[in-house]
Amino acid sequence: MAISIESIKELRERTQAGMADCKSALTEAEGDMDKAVEVILKKGQAKSAKRAGNVASEGEVVAAVFGGGREAVIVEVNIETDFSARNAKFKALAQRVLGAAQAAPAGAQLETLSFDGKNLVDDANELTAIVGEKITLRRWQKVGIAEGKEGFCSSYIHMGGKIGVLLALETSSKSVAENAAVRTFAEETAMQVAAMEPLALTSAELDPALVARQRDIFEAQLRDEAKPKPAAMWLKIIDGKVAKWFQEVSLVDQESAQHKKAIKELMAEAGKAAGGEVQIVGFARFALGEGLEKKVEDLRAGVAELLQ
Repeated sequence: MAISIESIKELRERTQAGMADCKSALTEAEGDMDKAVEVILKKGQAKSAKRAGNVASEGEVVAAVFGGGREAVIVEVNIETDFSARNAKFKALAQRVLGAAQAAPAGAQLETLSFDGKNLVDDANELTAIVGEKITLRRWQKVGIAEGKEGFCSSYIHMGGKIGVLLALETSSKSVAENAAVRTFAEETAMQVAAMEPLALTSAELDPALVARQRDIFEAQLRDEAKPKPAAMWLKIIDGKVAKWFQEVSLVDQESAQHKKAIKELMAEAGKAAGGEVQIVGFARFALGEGLEKKVEDLRAGVAELLQ
């Protein structure tokens, strides 16, 4: 029978088994998910399956600049505890994932990638069996300079892998890209991204649904004021609040935490110092475990597990 990719992914999430093993188990179980889990368990994946329900919210964010400085990649690999995240074997796995991501086309699923001929999921599962904690290959992103353009990529890792940033800048010439003022601007802007969490490069690139939701929030705030302003004034007030919000969440409009000028002003100054033009064309920011439920230790449950 035909097995859907969705079923394979669900079984992999529940058991941490490899893709091929999941497909085989589902085929053997004739598509029955619970029976497929039993098949996986019987084939020696019990430890991984037991750990599958745990939340892997620690780990490491790693990044690399390659391709002569024209490309950069960032990945997040998660594990359950900060202690295990410092393990040399886990760090080596994160580097293998990073290596696989460098060679992968943008948009590829990490679970489908291999490093030195070995599937990353199988690699992670083997380490799970060793350290006894669930490992998740969570996400990755690549930025780069378009063919025929000059420029470079920069990366920044903060707090030993808790936050990672990529930045891609196009320049009007190679000499501008190599200028010290431009390089300093790139380094400082990467740190700005880490600290100030911009949502988009420009306000025009913000998700319209997100902007609409923010407008609704501002309207609700006006409505809930003890002495509401006249409704005829609301549109102008909301527009003003949204414009200010754009300056807070759009990278080029943000005020630099170091220089108290907008990033777009500093970008123009760097270009002028280098005798050309500089343009940020892309960035990525990963904060370790963001959006994940942090694991809370239950002492009684832990004792009960030890007594089993």
